[in-house]
Amino acid sequence: MKKILAEFKSFAIKGNMFDMAVGIIVGGAFSAVVNSIVTNIITPLIGILVGVNLKDWKVVLPRLYGNAEPSVLNIGMFLDSLINLFVVSVTMFIIVKAINTFRKKNEAAEPAPPKPSKEELLLEEIRDILKEQQK
Repeated sequence: MKKILAEFKSFAIKGNMFDMAVGIIVGGAFSAVVNSIVTNIITPLIGILVGVNLKDWKVVLPRLYGNAEPSVLNIGMFLDSLINLFVVSVTMFIIVKAINTFRKKNEAAEPAPPKPSKEELLLEEIRDILKEQQK
C-alpha cells in the first residue's frame, strides 16, 4: 500500500495529474465551442445547400400497435453529431501533428557542447608544453 501511495505521490508531484486535469477542462471547453460552431453555423449552412433544416429532419416510423407513440428516427441530430465528431477529429489531428513537428525540431537541435572548465584548459596547456619539450 505504501508503494502505491508513493507512486501516486510522485505522479501527482510531477505534474502529470495537473496536466491531465487541465486537458480535461480545456477539452470540455473546446467541445462546447465545437458543438456551438457545428450546431449554429455548419449545420444551417448544410441545411441551406440540401434544402432541409437538418435539426428537424426526422423520419416517423409507422405504428405497429394501435395507440402506441410513433417511433422517430432523428436523422438530423445524428448527422449533427457526425459533423461534430469530424470537426473534433480534424482539429485534434492538426494539433497532434503540430506538437509532433515541434518535438522533432527540439529533438533535432542538439545542445552545444559545454565549454571546457579551467582545469581542462590548464591540462591542455600542460599537454601542449610537454609535447613541445619531447620534440
